[in-house]
Amino acid sequence: MSVSTHGLRVKTRSHAVRTGVELLSSMRFSISLLTIICIASVIGTVLKQHEPVGNYVNQFGPFWAEVFGAASLYSVYSAWWFLLILLFLVISTSLCIARNTPKILADLKEYKEDIREQSLKAFGHRAEAALDEQPQAAAQRVGKTLAGGGWKVKLQQRSNGWMVAAKAGSISKLGYIAAHSAIVLVCVGGLLDGDLVVRAQMLLAGKSLYTGGGLIADVKPQYRLPPGNLAFRGNLLVAEGQQSSTAVIDQANGVVLQDLPFAVELKKFIVEYYSTGMPKLFASDVVLRDKATGRTQAARIEVNHPVKFDGVEIYQSSFDDGGSHVTLQALPMNAATKPFQIQGVIGGSSQLTKGDGEGNDKLTLEYTGLRVINVENFGDGAADGTGTDVRKVNLRTSLEASLGAANKSTTTKALRNVGPSVTYRLRDASGQAREFQNYMLPVDMGDGVPVFLLGVRNTPDAPYRYLRVPADDHSSMDGFMQLRAALGNATLREEAVRRYAALAVDPSRPELAHQLGASALRALTLFAGVDKSASTLDGHRGGLQAVSDFIETNVPQAERARAGEVLIRILNGTLFELAQITRERAGLPALVPGAKTQAFMTQAVLALSDAQLYPAPMAFALKDFTQVQASVFQVARAPGKNIVFLGCGLLIFGVFSMLYVRERRLWVWITPQDDKAHATMALSTNRKTIDGDREFERLKSKLIGSKD
Repeated sequence: MSVSTHGLRVKTRSHAVRTGVELLSSMRFSISLLTIICIASVIGTVLKQHEPVGNYVNQFGPFWAEVFGAASLYSVYSAWWFLLILLFLVISTSLCIARNTPKILADLKEYKEDIREQSLKAFGHRAEAALDEQPQAAAQRVGKTLAGGGWKVKLQQRSNGWMVAAKAGSISKLGYIAAHSAIVLVCVGGLLDGDLVVRAQMLLAGKSLYTGGGLIADVKPQYRLPPGNLAFRGNLLVAEGQQSSTAVIDQANGVVLQDLPFAVELKKFIVEYYSTGMPKLFASDVVLRDKATGRTQAARIEVNHPVKFDGVEIYQSSFDDGGSHVTLQALPMNAATKPFQIQGVIGGSSQLTKGDGEGNDKLTLEYTGLRVINVENFGDGAADGTGTDVRKVNLRTSLEASLGAANKSTTTKALRNVGPSVTYRLRDASGQAREFQNYMLPVDMGDGVPVFLLGVRNTPDAPYRYLRVPADDHSSMDGFMQLRAALGNATLREEAVRRYAALAVDPSRPELAHQLGASALRALTLFAGVDKSASTLDGHRGGLQAVSDFIETNVPQAERARAGEVLIRILNGTLFELAQITRERAGLPALVPGAKTQAFMTQAVLALSDAQLYPAPMAFALKDFTQVQASVFQVARAPGKNIVFLGCGLLIFGVFSMLYVRERRLWVWITPQDDKAHATMALSTNRKTIDGDREFERLKSKLIGSKD
């Protein structure tokens, strides 16, 4: 029996109905649907799902981002067309099973012992031999031998002889039913555990998607699903020392809240890290409290070790900040800003006044993240932006570096924890925001002086750009910030120029000291950005760019290199004297000339220049924090899970039985010949293989003694 690829042919006068039923129940239609689902699954795997719309606009552009959004490619597995295809696949495959199963079951019961003896000569595997026994005895012996070898045997006596019919490997036919039933079960389980039940609840119970903000407790009932919901899968965030009983189910255009029949209280969150900074273990010690009965259960939830309570499985998904308290120090980036401290909670915000000399525009400081551990790679291969040296290219070396174990690396890693960092946003009155990431401790970048990293980016998908502020001899930014403030003070600039000129020129030549002082003051004024007549690119004043623009404008091209070298030397000297003045005013000992001091001043000059372009009137350094951690749980009531597991088991059974089990049918026709018997033997198999040829050779030798 061969499985038909055609569909059901119903008896009806309507041609459209006959064609539709035949197409829907045909195997080719099921295969087409399965192909579409596979392609959609590839798209859902390659394209990140449920990302912010802005990320897709940045990646694909406004036009294609809108097209892909209209096609629901950003949420493929919950798209209406994907669920509809799954539904049609279930119906089509079920009809295929219903059409072919009766034929398969009937074929399993048949031995086909009524085959004509002339037909045996048409088989590819056939043999004949004379037997030294009577036909009945030969038939019984052949049947007993086959039964002992695992064959199912049936003997049929005819008027002119005996027919021995046997079959083996019929389980391969059951593999067809099992494999196709598995497709149906997996799809049904996926529909049950997907968004179908949630959407049905929203449609039938009048629920709506929630798109606002605020506290979960204040969300109205029309945005909530009842605790007895048949199937759901959502996220639950619980901070240490707090409890929650409402999960959030993400949808394409909003969220819906799922009330749980119990509350989860997080007693303690435990996290351990690898040397790479990746989490090695995170677990949650929780207390589960049933709302109806008050029953409690203490449990530990770890990754891959969920806990089941009231029919809901609770998985450890990830972890987050639970509202850590931070103390930030405002670092002025211009003369109009004064230093101050501010306290806040991660996830909260504070209102600031933008005192940058251009008005009192309101700024909102949003505390977005606290990372206590930041492990970075300071090895030889980290951030290597150099090109390839063609003199060192070797094909064998390149292949060995690319092949082999996935964890093999051609670069040396030097992993180091650089300490805590804080992330925040500054949002102006128009709603535009920039994101900042500042490290609490100085980082040794290998340049001879540790630096504080102050990062900024304009969009979430852009990399951070860092301002490197050198650490002083007390491992703080105070020395640099005092120098930054002194640079904006005209009196201190003039005092630094006077000291520099007095040290650089012979006292007997006061006219040279006056000329040098004028040049030094002009260079320092340009660098400080207070010269209104000079501006750099994009309208920014100050920094090394202002000095460069001044040279290009006022010095002939042939003399620019020499003039630039002299002007930078003068600038460095006056800045050094300015630093000495700030230390005197702070009651600190003077800087001692040397390699360490030179490295500090070099980095300070670069940082002072880059600080002119800092896009905020102030930077906020992390001074202190009290960490509060939170667990993110995935809570799921998944009745389709067991159905999917059953489908997976049937699929494994079906695939292996169809691929590795050969259905064979054997016939031995025994007729009287003189006083003995004559046997004609034939073997049929659903696949022609070498094993089949060998098996036939063994059988014909064992059953009828034929060597041909």
